[in-house]
Amino acid sequence: MRAMRLTAWGREPTLTEVERPSPRGDEVLVRVEAVGLCHSDLHVVDAAEGALPYRLPFTLGHEVAGHVAALGPDADGPPPGERVVLYGPWGCGHCARCAAGRDNYCDRRGDLGWHGVGLGRDGGMAEYVLVPSARHLVPIGDLPADQAAPLSDAGLTSYHAIAGLRHTLGDGTNAAVIGVGGLGHLAVQILRATTPSHILAVDIREEALDLARRSGAHVATLLQEDTARVLRARTGGVGVDAVLDFVGSDTTLDLAAALLRPGGELALVGSGGGRLTVRKPGVLPPGSRLSLPFWGTRPELAEVVALARSGALHVETEQFPLSSAPEAFGRLRRGEVRGRTVLVPD
Repeated sequence: MRAMRLTAWGREPTLTEVERPSPRGDEVLVRVEAVGLCHSDLHVVDAAEGALPYRLPFTLGHEVAGHVAALGPDADGPPPGERVVLYGPWGCGHCARCAAGRDNYCDRRGDLGWHGVGLGRDGGMAEYVLVPSARHLVPIGDLPADQAAPLSDAGLTSYHAIAGLRHTLGDGTNAAVIGVGGLGHLAVQILRATTPSHILAVDIREEALDLARRSGAHVATLLQEDTARVLRARTGGVGVDAVLDFVGSDTTLDLAAALLRPGGELALVGSGGGRLTVRKPGVLPPGSRLSLPFWGTRPELAEVVALARSGALHVETEQFPLSSAPEAFGRLRRGEVRGRTVLVPD
């Protein structure tokens, strides 16, 4: 079968032929219907040797939807033909957090040689993917695969970040979403579906602001020198109750700090390399809380799928055949993709 594999650090991944895996023990073989491509894949590809604990080679792709093709002899899971999305942040499988479906915060994560499917373990940019346990499978019913796949990261990460802030987003509150790309446009929709908050969206691209408006943002504005002043004015001068920064650059973190009201919440989701000095007193207002959400839990993925099946979430996608994966990587690298890139085996 064909697979998009990372074979050397500092080089672009390549499409190559590999043997189709066979499930053993508790493993499940999934026939891939769609797999998402995101900036995390670029971070892996661009990583210097030794920066990540992964052993080469491996197949990329951590946002995976498909159907069960075969079960290992000891596997207890969905029958062949069942359509599923993969819960991606595979942990050790034995600690208390993994047992509760919180592999994203596995107690042994620092000791593992991977972060999940397609991140140190063979992923879904292939015709088939081998899953170590059926506990990583979430049924999707008749949800289209190109919609389901991005939910496993773009949707789940956004949902998890918002879940940590939801206690502060009641009636009369304001939430800012900085960066309206693959994750940000879903965050806007999740905020609309699960909170009464007034949503302010910020990006550097006009087309992203159009996407923010279509996704339900009440206000969408370009990131400029006076953005903090303009958006604070929209809140009556008090600032916003929560900021979700899906970029994480110095510029966006400065904006986040300038937007927060006292007692506000800042969720730093993006990995843009920015720095925020935390001290007291400092740039963050009194009572501020900072969170660094990573992916999400398996129960939350089921909730995200339920939202999508209800019609509350729609992923803006651009589709490419798997054979055009190098082109898709190039478009993502150049910032030419709206929403989420999805690869479909051909």
